[in-house]
Amino acid sequence: MTIGVHLQELHGLPAFDFPGADAKSGELPDPASVAWRIGVDAYESEEAWQDAFARFAAAVDTTKVRALIVGAWSDVYDSGPDEVFAALLGARERLPELRALFVGDITFEECEISWINQGDVTPLLDGFPELEEFGVRGGMGLGFGAARHERLRTLVVESGGLPAEVVRGVASCELPSLENLDLWLGTSGYGGDAELADLEPFLAGTRLPELRCLALRNSEIQDEIAAALAAAPVVARLEVLDLSMGTLGDQGAAALLEGQPLTHLRKLDLHHHFVSEPMAERIRGSLEPSGVSVDLDDEQEPWDDDEDNGRFTAVAE
Repeated sequence: MTIGVHLQELHGLPAFDFPGADAKSGELPDPASVAWRIGVDAYESEEAWQDAFARFAAAVDTTKVRALIVGAWSDVYDSGPDEVFAALLGARERLPELRALFVGDITFEECEISWINQGDVTPLLDGFPELEEFGVRGGMGLGFGAARHERLRTLVVESGGLPAEVVRGVASCELPSLENLDLWLGTSGYGGDAELADLEPFLAGTRLPELRCLALRNSEIQDEIAAALAAAPVVARLEVLDLSMGTLGDQGAAALLEGQPLTHLRKLDLHHHFVSEPMAERIRGSLEPSGVSVDLDDEQEPWDDDEDNGRFTAVAE
C-alpha cells in the first residue's frame, strides 16, 4: 500500500486546497469552515512554499483559521522544511485559533513516504500551545524533542521507518491531555529501528494519563508488540487498540488472546495482517460477543521468495 490520496479532513473539517499562484481568482470558503491545505509542486516548483503561505495569509483572515495542512514543498525529496517551519512560526500571532496542524500531506506521486525530508518539529509544538491535534508524515530527518504541551489531544507520526530516537523523543514528552497516540513504526530497511524497550514508556501506563486510543502499527515487530501488550498496564484504560498495517501473525494474536482481558475495548484494529482464518475466528469469537469491534480486514499472504518470514508492512518506501 502507498499513500495515494491527500488528507480529506483534519480536526473534523473538510480539507480545502488553497489555490495555486496561476489559478483563477474565486470565492474562498469561510476561514473557520475548512482545513486549509497549502502546497506547491514537489518537483522544481516555480513558487516556494513560504510564498504560497504568504499569499494565503494575504487572502484569508488567518485569525479565524482552525486547521492547517502543509502539503509538499519544493524538492521535498531533497530539501527539509526549515523555511516552512519558519514561515509558520513567524505567523503564529496571526493564527490564534489554530487547533490542528499536519505537516507533510504528501502522496507517493509527489514523494514516497520514506524519502520525505523532515525536520525537528519540536519548535512547532512549542510555538503553538493551543494545538489539539498534530500530525507529521515522513521519518527521514525527523526530530522530536522532549516537549511539554498542555492541550494536545491527538498525535500522529506516519512513517515507513521511525527512528528509535524519535520514538524515545515522543516517549519523553509531557502530554497530560493526550488521548490518541498513533505511531507508524515501519521497517529497519527505512530507518525503523525502535525496539520494545523504546516503547516501554507507552506500555507501562505511568505516562499519558488521558490516553484512550493507542496505535503502535505498521511495524515489522508486530508480534513482539502484541505479546508485550498482552500484559501491559496501559491496556486496561484503553478504548481503542490498533496493531494494524504490520506483520501480525498467529503468534502475536494468540498472545493477545491469552493475556489480559480485552473485552472492555471499543475497538481492536488488526487490519492488514497475516493471521490465519482459524485464529481470526478465535479472536472474533472471544471479543465480538462483548461488543468489541474487531477489524481483521485485508488478510495478507507472505511472499514465497523471502528469506525471512515473508511478511511485510502496509507502508514502507
